Amino acid sequence: MSETLERHEFGAEVGRLLDLVVHALYSEREIFLRELVANAADAVDRRRFEALTNPELGLPAETKVRVLPDKAARTLTISDPGIGMSKSELAQHLGTIARSGTLAFAKSLAEAPAAQKPSLIGQFGVGFYSAFMVAERVEVTSRRAGTEEAWIWASDGKGEYTLAPASRGEPGTDIVLHMKADAEEFLEPFRLQSIIRKWADHISIPITVARDGKDEPANEGTALWRKPKSEVTEEQYTEFYRHVAHAFDQPWATLHWRAEGTLDFSALLFIPGAKPFMAVEEVRESRVRLHVRRMFITDEAGLLPPWLRFVQGVVDTEDLPLNVSREMLQATPVLARIRKAVTSRVLSELKTRAKDAEAYAKFWENFGPVLKEGVWEDAEHRKDVAALLRFRSSSVEGWTSLADYVGRMREGQEAIYVLAGDDAVALAKSPQLEGFRAKGVEVLLLSDGIDAFWPERLAEFEGMPIRSITQGTIDLSKIAGDAPAGEAADLTRLLPLLKDALKDEVSEVRATDRLVDSAVVLAAPEFGPDLQMARMLRRAGRSFGGSLPVLEVNPRHPLIRKLAEGAATDTTLAETAGLLLDLARVQDGDSPRDPAAFARRVAVALAG
Repeated sequence: MSETLERHEFGAEVGRLLDLVVHALYSEREIFLRELVANAADAVDRRRFEALTNPELGLPAETKVRVLPDKAARTLTISDPGIGMSKSELAQHLGTIARSGTLAFAKSLAEAPAAQKPSLIGQFGVGFYSAFMVAERVEVTSRRAGTEEAWIWASDGKGEYTLAPASRGEPGTDIVLHMKADAEEFLEPFRLQSIIRKWADHISIPITVARDGKDEPANEGTALWRKPKSEVTEEQYTEFYRHVAHAFDQPWATLHWRAEGTLDFSALLFIPGAKPFMAVEEVRESRVRLHVRRMFITDEAGLLPPWLRFVQGVVDTEDLPLNVSREMLQATPVLARIRKAVTSRVLSELKTRAKDAEAYAKFWENFGPVLKEGVWEDAEHRKDVAALLRFRSSSVEGWTSLADYVGRMREGQEAIYVLAGDDAVALAKSPQLEGFRAKGVEVLLLSDGIDAFWPERLAEFEGMPIRSITQGTIDLSKIAGDAPAGEAADLTRLLPLLKDALKDEVSEVRATDRLVDSAVVLAAPEFGPDLQMARMLRRAGRSFGGSLPVLEVNPRHPLIRKLAEGAATDTTLAETAGLLLDLARVQDGDSPRDPAAFARRVAVALAG
């Protein structure tokens, strides 16, 4: 053997390149197994393809990639019955870093019919060298299909490799990794199976891991998304959904399609039928899995925007350019077009299903607050998302859309009116609605955290501005309806006195016609945050420019009439002003300025 042993130098600056692969190219050591299994799968596909024109190269009856750990010898073997490599191919493909045999082969298939082309995974010729992340020495024994000759390639990855004659009973390749002392975890069958399930579960070629003398299946082998929809049952869809989403419910919607033409990808996506255990409000990234030629690449590709992060599933493409590690995606126009196409498809599905109000309500109650984020942050899709929004209303039962609201607007109504707060039930009883109810004007009740933000970005819908009824002054006089009942008190003296008493806590005290039963209500200045936004900022300890609320008083209310009559002589007016402000705050779901003092005043009033 020593007389035929040939020693060669790698055809590149191997020291620097291998150091890059081992220490910088991959973020996880377990990636080595993905790369070697992918290479083995490519080799099998190449042999199958070449057998189309040369039947003598046909694959054996049992075709699989075997992974064999040996703790005693501290070796890990990956064995495949693929096309194999000749002596010259071993030198070319393993002795020249970044020279990919798969890439060269793929180029040679440019003129082959599409139906006959194998789906090849490797493209850059560096994946093999990831083995040196875990191995102190690598030996590759290979026999090219159609030949009787086998060769062994060996290297410690430090600048040289050797080539020598070898023997192998059948065509194919055996890669033997002599594991480093700190990499013995990769000799545990369970660990190997979990890595294969994570990264290569849907490779069509069976992969097995040897355990206790038996080969145990390690991958599912069926890429459901690549099958025609007519060949997939509902049970298979549900099983796959539960597998990929780690869920137990039934999917609310299943989207399965293949895009062909300038963009080539397959997708199988699910909209869950229930909220996940981990609230989607807390995780801002989409976790749709990106596969390239069945091989899992990442679930951090951002294939859907954050406001569609509840969608689960897989997108698999043949065309996406990747960097050499396949872990960090290049910012390419192809990926951008895939994202746009997938987003549009999900929106189209939601629009279709929104026509069934009862079924859509189930989806909305689960994921409506997340979808609303699209109005706030996505200018491109803002109008599309707005059409999908649903709300509670002051006038109708159940959920309603903006379009339905506009269709019910009163003659003379100039805006879509909304009221934001923490609880829809409490909002429905708010004094803020009194004047609108008296005029028969509908108000949308917004009770999600995001509702304090998105109306500002949307601004209008179907030409109608969106206005918070707590902000500025709203003139309802143009809308037909009865005028407020009762005689209005003269507040000429009272208003300045109340304003003076509350000068550090309100920006203005004014009369209003939008109250019927309540004495007072708060409003926000026309410019600045509305009441709900101001509350949220205050709770978060954030300043909002020193904007103080407006106290509006009902001149027809008995309490206000009484205060107006005695305004000039009332020595307790300052204390009464504070009580009025606290009443207004409590009505809006806020706390009194001094809860203990407020309770004492109420107790005294009740006792009197």
